[in-house]
Amino acid sequence: MKILFVGDVVGAPGRDMISQYLPMLKSKYRPECTIVNGENAASGRGITDKIYHQFLKDGADVVTLGNHAWDNKGIFEFIDEAKALVRPGNFPEDVPGTGLLFTKRAGVEVAVINLQGRTFMPALDCPFKKAEELVVKARERTPIIFIDFHAEATSEKQALGWFLDGKVTAVVGTHTHVQTADNRILPKGTAYLSDVGMTGPYDSILGMEKEAVLKKFITGLPVRFEVPNSGRTQLSACLIDVDKKTGTAKAIHRLLINEDHPFIAE
Repeated sequence: MKILFVGDVVGAPGRDMISQYLPMLKSKYRPECTIVNGENAASGRGITDKIYHQFLKDGADVVTLGNHAWDNKGIFEFIDEAKALVRPGNFPEDVPGTGLLFTKRAGVEVAVINLQGRTFMPALDCPFKKAEELVVKARERTPIIFIDFHAEATSEKQALGWFLDGKVTAVVGTHTHVQTADNRILPKGTAYLSDVGMTGPYDSILGMEKEAVLKKFITGLPVRFEVPNSGRTQLSACLIDVDKKTGTAKAIHRLLINEDHPFIAE
């Protein structure tokens, strides 16, 4: 089977790319399970119920989140009813939502786990210990386990990949918004990629208007970051080939769609 994972969708430009290209990607690659990270989907901060359901309509089977999960306060009104939405599992136990969910695809269950890093990020429970706990629970039902590790430090992402090698199908990083070129299969069969990249404004700085970010770096003054509503866009993703009997990954391919890397249907 194949798992398609689309990286951090930023604002309206990212949502438009999902609506335009996700159906075409699914038609071309025919993944049995499609996962989209939507934590920046609402104007670059958080997600709404309407956006969540639009992702499902566009073809997502599961939507993952990250450190901006709670930025749009409306999430508290729908997260517990959103059965295809998963937030970082290393938040405290009484936080709404879930860090592990199961979705049945191609006759087998796929477990999706969302975790958040701690290096240069807000303090949360240990992602390594929480990963151990959630993986044990997931393997009671399926060997196919996908982890979206929303973290800042490449070293922390790599460490989790090695920590879980042979125990999960894939550890794929999100949050830093720049697609890395280190996709590989670790020795015991776990697919790894430090960051899948961003879906949203192409001519931006991590999805935000360049001018505001430049002003912040040059002056050190506080500025408000906004998602540009016009201009070129991009979509970043990866495709993982999985042995559905063992849960091991056979290959992981990076996908990138922008003006410099146009989508080819066939």
